Amino acid sequence: MRRTTTGIAIAVALLFISSALHPPKSEAAEAVCGANGKMANLNFTLKDINGKDVALSAYKGKVVLLDFWATWCPPCKKEIPEFIELYNNYRSRGFVVLGVSMDDSTSDVKRFAKTLKINYPVLIGAGRDDVEKAFGPLPGLPTSFTIARDGKICGQHTGFVPKEQFEREIKALL
Repeated sequence: MRRTTTGIAIAVALLFISSALHPPKSEAAEAVCGANGKMANLNFTLKDINGKDVALSAYKGKVVLLDFWATWCPPCKKEIPEFIELYNNYRSRGFVVLGVSMDDSTSDVKRFAKTLKINYPVLIGAGRDDVEKAFGPLPGLPTSFTIARDGKICGQHTGFVPKEQFEREIKALL
């Protein structure tokens, strides 16, 4: 009898510890987004590098990493391989990376995307006032936004950010 009681007590303690270390997704997402996060305006369409229209609103319901970058930007070049890895690891769970190039030359962006083997959607954002209105003036490149399934902006990062930080945010939102 005593052995059974001890086993139950250990099981309950492990369950308690596990739930404390791994809170339910809604609590984890709330910790990432905060209570008063701004909703992302995804009601516009950009062209991809092949000239096809891509409506950002089509990604509502997914966790989105929206990355503004340029081919000439060293920290952008450093982050992109990490974004490819995150996309490969989490896309089956409803995650997408959307790269928005702020370059003027689409042909340069196409070459760059091919060289780095970017496998997520690459969109053209240069000269688009609606992008700036939606996300405010970008303080620099890269600037990335982590957006929850409901469209709430849960993170904004300017400059190089380690993959582990993005991964923590993404996992909490998935």
